[in-house]
Formats: sequence, C-alpha cells, structure tokens
Amino acid sequence: MAEADRRQDKQASSHTDREQVDRADLEETYRRWAERYGHWEPDSYSSRALFELTDRAYHAGIARFTFGLSPQALTAAYLDWAGGLAFAPGKQLQLYDKAFRKFLRFAGYSGRVAMGGGCPECITPLEQDHRFTNDEWKKPPFNLMSQAFLLSQQWWHNATTGIPGVTPANERAAEFAARQILDMIAPSNFVATNPEVLNATIQSGGMNLVQGYQNFLEDWQRQVSGSPPVGAEKYRVGETVAVTPGEVVYENDLIELIQYTPATPKVDANPVLIVPAWIMKYYILDLSPENSLVRYLVEKGHTVFMISWKNPGSEDRDLGMDDYARMGPLSALDTISDIMPDRKVQAVGYCLGGTLLAIVAAAMARDKDDRLASLTFLATQVDFEEAGELLLFISTKQLAFLNDMMWEQGFLDTRQMAGAFQMLRSNDLIWSRLIHEYLMGERRPMNDLMAWNADLTRMPYRMHSEYLSELFLHNDLVENRYHVDGKPITLSDISVPVFLVATERDHVAPWRSVHKFILHANTECTFLLTSGGHNAGIVSEPNHPRRHYRVVTCQGDDRYEEPETLMDRLPTVTGSWWPEWEKWLSENGGGKVAPPDMKGHASIRPAPGKYVLEQ
Repeated sequence: MAEADRRQDKQASSHTDREQVDRADLEETYRRWAERYGHWEPDSYSSRALFELTDRAYHAGIARFTFGLSPQALTAAYLDWAGGLAFAPGKQLQLYDKAFRKFLRFAGYSGRVAMGGGCPECITPLEQDHRFTNDEWKKPPFNLMSQAFLLSQQWWHNATTGIPGVTPANERAAEFAARQILDMIAPSNFVATNPEVLNATIQSGGMNLVQGYQNFLEDWQRQVSGSPPVGAEKYRVGETVAVTPGEVVYENDLIELIQYTPATPKVDANPVLIVPAWIMKYYILDLSPENSLVRYLVEKGHTVFMISWKNPGSEDRDLGMDDYARMGPLSALDTISDIMPDRKVQAVGYCLGGTLLAIVAAAMARDKDDRLASLTFLATQVDFEEAGELLLFISTKQLAFLNDMMWEQGFLDTRQMAGAFQMLRSNDLIWSRLIHEYLMGERRPMNDLMAWNADLTRMPYRMHSEYLSELFLHNDLVENRYHVDGKPITLSDISVPVFLVATERDHVAPWRSVHKFILHANTECTFLLTSGGHNAGIVSEPNHPRRHYRVVTCQGDDRYEEPETLMDRLPTVTGSWWPEWEKWLSENGGGKVAPPDMKGHASIRPAPGKYVLEQ
C-alpha cells in the first residue's frame, strides 16, 4: 500500500509539474493582465497564474532572510513537538523530575565550590564540545556558568526527544532548533562570561575588541562585495592550486574534460575518470602540489581524467539530472574511448558526483555498456534514508519553499546553502569564529582547503529540485523507481568491483549512510572508513598527521553485518588511506602500458581550463 501511495504521489507530482507555468510565462501573463485590468476575469487562467506568481515571489522574498529555511516547515515541527508534549503528562513529570535532580546536583556542586575545596564537575561536555576545555573555565565563577549551561543543554535535549506521537523528522527539527538557540546564548560567546576573552581584554586594554571590530568590518565588506575571505588571495587557481599539468581535451556547455600529463614511463592500461560534485569546484582533488590527489595518482602511474563543471547561471535553470548524466560522465566516457580505444575506465565519484556516477553506472549496466572496469565512491550516498542532519532541511514543505526560491533566480546559490551547512556545525563554523576573530581579535591562518571552500558555485533550479525530490525525499534510486532515459535502473545491476570511502565525522554524507551501498549492490565492495570530515578526510595525503583508517572487503553474497560491529572488530591502520586505494586501483588497472600520446589529439586549452575560473 505504501508503494502504491508513493507511486500515486509521484504521478500527481509529475502531473502538477507538467501544468506548472515557467517564470517567463507568468511574468508575461502578469503584464497582459495589468494592461487590461478593467477586463480581468477573476476565474481566468491569468488570475490563477497571477496568484501563483504572488505566492512564489512572496516565498522567494522570505527566503532571503531565513537562509532558505521554510517558516512553514519550522512552525509545523514546533506545533508537533509542543502538541505532543502537551498531551504527555508522564513526559512532563519526567522533565520536572530531571530539572529538580539537576538543580540538586548543581546546588551541591556550587556549595563545594563556595567552600573552596576541589570537587569533580557535575557534568562533562560532549567529546566534540571544546568550548570549556581551557583551565580558566575551572575557576569560579566561570565553572558555575559552564556547568549550569551544560545541565540546561542536557535538559533541553531530554525535553525535545522521546515525546510520544511526534514524528522523527519533527523531533529532529525541534532538538536541532533548541540546540541552535542554546549555542547562541552559551556563556563562551560573551566577553563578560568568557574568562579567556575577559583576560585578553584586560591585558590588552581592550585592543582585542578593537581588532575584532576591524576584522568584522573587513569580513562584512568582503561579503557585500563578493570578494574572497582574507588570505584566500594567496591561493590562485592555476598558479598555486590546481597546477598539475594537463590539457582540456573536450568541452560542452556543461563540462570541460581535463587529461593530465603522464609522469611515469609506464601507466596502467585502464585510465581513471574523476567525477567531482558540482556543488564544489573540482580542484579540491588538485589543491597544492603536496596534497593533490590528482598529482599523487599521476605520479603512481595512472592516466587521470577530471571533469570540471561549469558554474551554472540563470540561463541553465532547466538543466536536469539527465542532462548532467548525459553531458557529464557519459560524454567524458565517449571522449576517453576516442582517445584510448578498447580501454576500460576506472571511474571515481565524489559526493554528489558519486551519486550521479552510481546512476550512470546502473544505466550502463542496464544497457549492457561494459566500458567501466571499477567504481570508487568518495563520501557518496545512494540511500538517503539515513542522510544525517541534512534531512532536517528536506521535507515536502521545505522543498516547495526551496523551489520557489530557486524559481525566482533560476539556480541555488551556494551562499544560500552555506547558512544551513554552518548550522549543522554551528560551534565550529559560527560561534568559534566569532570568539577567535571578533572577540579575541585573532585571525585564523588561511589554508588551501579553506580558500577552496570559499570558491562558491551554484546549482540549476531543475536539477536541484529533482535531486532533492527524487533522491532525498522519495529515495527513488534504491527503491528502483529512478528512471534514466525513461527506463528504470537498479544498483544491483552493477557488477564491477566497488571501493567505498567514508569519513568518521562527515555531517554531509554520514559514514553509516555511505556504507548502505553494500546493501543494494550485488558485487565485490571494499569499504574504507577514514578519520576526518567530509572534505578534510578525503584530502588526506601520505604523511598527513593524525590520520588513520579501517578497511574491509565484502563479497556480493556475504552475510550482512551491522556497520558498527563490523568497524569495531577491524584493526586501525595509522596513516593516509590513499596508498590503500591506489593499490586497489592498480589491481584493477589492466597491467602496465606506454602512456597515451598527449599530442595525439587536439588540445583545447591548458589545465585548469576556463569553467573553474567562472564566478
């Protein structure tokens, strides 16, 4: 019944989409109506179009002040939580009891502090919470402030979770909202209640606040003017980053395909094609020479091709997922087949690029296209049922709101996404910066990864709407409802070896969600879990400090084992995961051959090309 309901909902959604009038038609309708206002018929097509235009323009205007978050979705989550709590007297009594017990604990702790004796804390911060680690927080009255805050934070977590009848999505939203408010009012964020800031202010005579204000003004001016952050100018694409030698060998209206110059006398017969996400610039995998994954592969004897995506504008609003598949990986594979005939390709997808690569690989398997030798997915999800805290921003109401926001401008700007991503890690990305740069007056040194992260991109209206609706919201890919060229695909058709890389602290593609690819595959899968986050964990060159990983290979007919149990029993290997993966690539590389002649085909322009430079 649920499957039938989902099909009916999707059919209804498709029917609605077909009836939607695009922006140009709506604006033309509005103009014609305005010219003949006196003859307007309230029930006419023009009136309906005008009403729809009014709603969309209203939502788009609100979105500018809400970071793209839907007030309707937030209100629905709040009402669900508040209504559930109102009709749960047992939960209310439990919260009263917890509040009283926490008060007693805090009162006892305060009494021991007042007596001057050393005493253990009544609550310790979570492992990832570093706000109160400085020794100054262990002295009165700041220890009392931090302990009271942590107890309150714990109580609010209890108050927003475990309420009978509240949907899981609304419960996550309520807990998330409470956490954001608490993070905002934490004692660490204010001069008078942060002992580190207070001491710095006294010692410098307030000059830290003067410098912090100057830092704020500089950041604000750069933000308004669209300039990169302070220090990013040292990392110039094609000069200090993205400098691995290569040539653009193919281009269309969506991609440039870069072929990198061989660096060894012999190379693997099967070339490597990297499909990065278009939510980011490709050169995260070709940063500085010392941490460039592309350079590492080339120096290890691989022929590497890289897709560089165009930064779309309003004119690209109607590009969809099928367009990205056809003009992206499939066009790149056609070009590689022309340059290196009769060679199979080892395809690599990163993040959203990996999701697209999985779709393309399943479609190729369906159509008996055997040009792939292996597949590697870096921090990639195909099953979005457990997509982490990003699901907080994906619902029917939220998607409708986002569609109206994107409809107005034809794309989703990364600046509009940045607010949501920052809130997922507000302590690290918002409040920690406020403390260090604006209260302490200390600039954090810029590095190449930070500069890359500030090099923003956009996503077309239609593509992003399809991605959120069909993949995130309805999970069509793993439920075999996703269509390519009008025909369904299934991941179980993929038969080539697969290498999955996940990172331990990934807030975009949680490692347990990445691991679920194994549940839908029918082939040999190697799963590697490395330390770090979504980006820093992937940019993990050899000799990188504090890196480790665990790895396991599963056959298609192996019995399923819970991911946590599986990881716990695996040995931890110290160091970068790159050599482990490169060894696997070589095993599937088809043997050593002479490198391809870079002069044997037409070069359009030198790497890094032009698309990566577009703003």
